[in-house]
Amino acid sequence: MKDGRVLLGVVAAPHGVRGLVRIRSFTEDPMDIAAYGELSDETGKKRFRVEALSAVKGAVLARLEGVADRTAAEAVRGLRLYVERERLPATGEREWYEADLIGLAAVGRDGRDWGKVMAFHDFGAGSTMEVSGGSASRHSVMLPFTDEAVPEIDVPGGKIVVDPPAGILSGGSAKEA
Repeated sequence: MKDGRVLLGVVAAPHGVRGLVRIRSFTEDPMDIAAYGELSDETGKKRFRVEALSAVKGAVLARLEGVADRTAAEAVRGLRLYVERERLPATGEREWYEADLIGLAAVGRDGRDWGKVMAFHDFGAGSTMEVSGGSASRHSVMLPFTDEAVPEIDVPGGKIVVDPPAGILSGGSAKEA
């Protein structure tokens, strides 16, 4: 991890006229976004205290300290909220923070270079991992973030092993559907 901070959520939209916002939370329990004290913006310079009020349609309805009306809430739309890594709980076996995986080398079971882990996305059907094009693939690709497609993660070793489903990447193993 580059700067010791982890992204916990993104302000999605204002809610009402009194400065409330919807936050897309990336914590295991979405309401926990308020459990870590002050959060910061991408620069780390602006700090925000979050009061989570309720869960609403895949987001958290919250109050941000200093955001008192709809205009101020509109101004923070898209704000990415970070916490210092040391304030997060330790991970267990076969657990990690996605931020720890970004930048790791993606290597095929056969040793081919598939690039580096760029990002994680969840479009509703489960988590996907974006891998930049390495020598084995020229383009950025999305892989399902499952035990089958990502059978090994070695954070201290700086790599993940990928076994892409047939047809996703040229050269991926041919598997029965």
